Amino acid sequence: MAMLVTFAAIAIYVWFRFEWQFAVGSIISAANVVVMTFGFYVVTQHEFNLTSLAAILTTIGYSLNDTVVVYDRIRETLRKYKKIPLGDLIDRAINDMLGRTVITTVTTLIALFSLYLFGGEVIQAFTLAMIFGVLAAIFSSVCVAAPILIYFGVRSDQMTKKEDVEAAGKA
Repeated sequence: MAMLVTFAAIAIYVWFRFEWQFAVGSIISAANVVVMTFGFYVVTQHEFNLTSLAAILTTIGYSLNDTVVVYDRIRETLRKYKKIPLGDLIDRAINDMLGRTVITTVTTLIALFSLYLFGGEVIQAFTLAMIFGVLAAIFSSVCVAAPILIYFGVRSDQMTKKEDVEAAGKA
């Protein structure tokens, strides 16, 4: 139930912040992370408990943050380069933000591995789910969320219209 409420709130927030295509992409991306993490538990046969569920919910937040960073860069690039084909534009946007995302992920993983190794048995289930979830989140943000925009055919004129409305509202 908590995940459904979370997904609904995410969709509403991203829809208002970007466009409906971005909202659908962020939900699919976050759901992909959840399914992959559940699959990790099935394959490795680790115990799934409330701590693991908390880790999955935390991973949803991490995934969403990563997806919003990707989408924000794509939106900026859409506004900046109006003549570039969408696939090339998304590649450019991902390349622009990939270094920052990798550094953030590596830093998070260093902290999580430290917690896993030295945190004790109580926190290991949480950390294990987080380690896998963080890796799944970066994959999902770049390889799932961004290509969904191509599928839905996001156009630069959609971003221009929204930008004009925001500028008119400030004037």
